[in-house]
Amino acid sequence: MEPAVVHRPRNLDWKRAAALLYGDWGTSKAYVIGLAFVAAGYAALPLIVAVCLLAAIVGYCYILICREFPDGGGVYSAARLQNRFLAVMGALLLVANMTVTAALSGWDAMTYFGVSAEWVRYGTMLAIAALGFINWFGPKHSGSLAGLLAMPMVGMVTCIILLSLPYLTTRYLEPSHDTFLHNWVAFVGIILALSGVEAIANLSGVMQLDPGTTPERPRVLRTARKAIVPVAAEVVLATILLGWAMLSLPPELEPQMKARWEDMVRFLGEHYSGLWFGPVTARIFGVLVGLVIGLLLLSAVNTALGALVGLFYMMSRDGEMPEGFKRLNAHGGPRWPLILA
Repeated sequence: MEPAVVHRPRNLDWKRAAALLYGDWGTSKAYVIGLAFVAAGYAALPLIVAVCLLAAIVGYCYILICREFPDGGGVYSAARLQNRFLAVMGALLLVANMTVTAALSGWDAMTYFGVSAEWVRYGTMLAIAALGFINWFGPKHSGSLAGLLAMPMVGMVTCIILLSLPYLTTRYLEPSHDTFLHNWVAFVGIILALSGVEAIANLSGVMQLDPGTTPERPRVLRTARKAIVPVAAEVVLATILLGWAMLSLPPELEPQMKARWEDMVRFLGEHYSGLWFGPVTARIFGVLVGLVIGLLLLSAVNTALGALVGLFYMMSRDGEMPEGFKRLNAHGGPRWPLILA
C-alpha cells in the first residue's frame, strides 16, 4: 500500500509542452522533403502531402492518448491495459527510439555547427550531459530552453516560405512513374522521418491539470490540445510549402538537390535568398539556417531526455523498474531516471 503516491510537480504549461514537442517533431521537416525528393524526384508532392495528412491524424490521436493517460507512458500505458509483457516490450522499443533520437540529433547538431569529425562524438556527449544538467531542474526549465530554441526555427522556416512564394510553380511537377508498391515503400521510408510526437505522451505526467481536476483524478486534455494543435499545424503546413518550394526549383538543379537532400532546408534558404539579395546574402543566410537547425536538433535531444525520464518514472510506479526510481530531487525530478537517461 502506498499511502500517498508521490506526484511529480505539474508545472509544464501548454507553451513549454509545445516547445518540447516541436523540439523533436519540428526537426522532421528538415529530412522529409529531402527524402521525398530522393525517392520520387519531381513526383514527390503527393507523397509529401500524404505524409503530412498522416501526421495530422497521428497528432489528433495523441490528443486522445494524453486525455486517456494523464499520468504519462503513452504507448507503454496503452499497451499495459492489454498485457504486461506487451507493455514492457513497447517500453523497450520506446527507450531504443528515444536513445537513438538523442544520439543522432546531437551528432547532427555538432555536424551543423561545423565540429570536426574526430570531435563530433565528444561534442555530442558534452551536449547531452549539459542538457541532462538542465533537466535536473525539472521540465519547466527544460521547456523554457526548448522555447528559446524553437522560436528561431519557426521564424527561419517562415522566412524561407515567404522568400519562395513568388517563385512557386506547378510547371515542374510530374505524375508518378512508378508502381503502387514502389510508392508505398517510398512513403514508408519518408514517414519514418516524421517521428517525435510520442514524446508528448510521456510528458503528460507533468502537464498542468485542467481546471477543476486534482492530482488524484488528473485530466490534461486542455493542455495537451493547446500544445499539440499548433505544432501539428506548423509541421503539416510548413512541410507541404517547403516541399512545393523544393519542387519549384528548375530541373537543372536536380544533381545539387540530390546531393544536398540531408540539408535541403538550408539549400532552399540559400537558393531563394540568393534570388532576392545575391550570392553573398545566400551564403550568410545558409550559415544562419544551419545554426538554427543545429540548435533545434539540440532541442530534440532535450525532448528525448525528458520523455525517457517520464517513461522510466512511470514504469517504476508500475513496478517494472526499481523502487528507487520514484524518488524525486528537490526540484521534483526523478534522480535515477535522469541519470540513466
